[in-house]
Amino acid sequence: MSIVVQKYGGSSLADADAIKRVARRIVETKKAGHDVVVAVSAMGDSTDELLDLAHQVSPLPPAREMDMLLTAGERISMALVAMAISDLGFTARSFTGSQAGVITDAVHGKAKIIDVTPGRITTALGDGHVVIVAGFQGVSADTKEITTLGRGGTDTTAVALAAALGAEVCEIYTDVDGVFSADPRIVRTARKLAKVSYEEMLEMAASGAKILHLRCVEYGRRYGIPIHVRSSFSQLQGTWVVDDPSEGGTMEQPIIAGVAHDRSEAKITVVGVPDKVGEAARIFEALAEAQTNLDMIVQNVSAVATGLTDISFTLPRSDGQAAMAALARIQAEVGYEKLLYDDRIGKISLVGAGMRSHPGITSKFFASLASAGVNIDMISTSEIRISVIVAEDDVDEAVRATHTAFDLDSHEVEAVVYGGTGR
Repeated sequence: MSIVVQKYGGSSLADADAIKRVARRIVETKKAGHDVVVAVSAMGDSTDELLDLAHQVSPLPPAREMDMLLTAGERISMALVAMAISDLGFTARSFTGSQAGVITDAVHGKAKIIDVTPGRITTALGDGHVVIVAGFQGVSADTKEITTLGRGGTDTTAVALAAALGAEVCEIYTDVDGVFSADPRIVRTARKLAKVSYEEMLEMAASGAKILHLRCVEYGRRYGIPIHVRSSFSQLQGTWVVDDPSEGGTMEQPIIAGVAHDRSEAKITVVGVPDKVGEAARIFEALAEAQTNLDMIVQNVSAVATGLTDISFTLPRSDGQAAMAALARIQAEVGYEKLLYDDRIGKISLVGAGMRSHPGITSKFFASLASAGVNIDMISTSEIRISVIVAEDDVDEAVRATHTAFDLDSHEVEAVVYGGTGR
């Protein structure tokens, strides 16, 4: 029998009724003749509640203990889903990430999967059971400690399991009907995409589209796992993330796949950096040592009179204070004048593989922002993406203006957010 891997997020498992609904869908897949492996997130907002509780107890909880705490949410979900399946007349076996063979590095809070050894899963499938796996977690190969994968980690767990098991498909169940051309909460006329390429989905995920986690899409592309994003609240076909969206069709893919946005970044400007060989390298070495992930980087042309330049970059807002502290420690060494920090920014990204062969996309994008009265602060591009930094208050208007300018609006209101979060 073919193996189908399914993932259910927190909004799909929000309460007892939701868990029973998920169990029925799992059983339907089993009755259709498939072996079923399910990765589950924690119920509803329970992970956020555990985080809040931890910080009430300790302002700086140890990373190891935080991982031990946060993995409890998925363990609760896996057991409850297995119970609900049992009540429907089928047997299920639930496993923690470590029991399922999810092997990670030793970084607490944002570990990366380095291997999956699904021996217990394949044995359980061979015995006719549905397998339920706690997502978002694994065990370190070196320390044997429990680790967590960071936000969106259950998506990554599901695709990693699909790759290890040679699954036919990985179904990501969420509370919207698929991947849309913009966030349904901002653009009610956003269009559902029938298919999208791994390449486009990677750019959209990296640009803030929260429907799929970036590492999940990377895993899918590396191992050629078709990902089907769909809603657990409806029976509609969702969006297929595949290598070649045009395969099996007669039409070319649209020029633009969608408009993504991100409000989770901040901007740091290092003012007055001496324009000498090695100074920029020292700045970015300090940021790397602080485990800071950078996004957009802009260096101004140095002033002839002073020989000084400014370097601006964006980064996750959660890393902002650590980055500022790391840079402050090297001020005397580098000799820059001061640091500026701005966490009231947003990123707007236009994504589409078709823009490679269609001139005029950039000018149209910038014209749509100008007509909406939105000022651009920074610009970054790739082959299939154009991103700009704008004021945080301008994000919604910028998304809507861009979406309309590129004729992405649907004639019908397709974008139903069943669970209220769009994830």
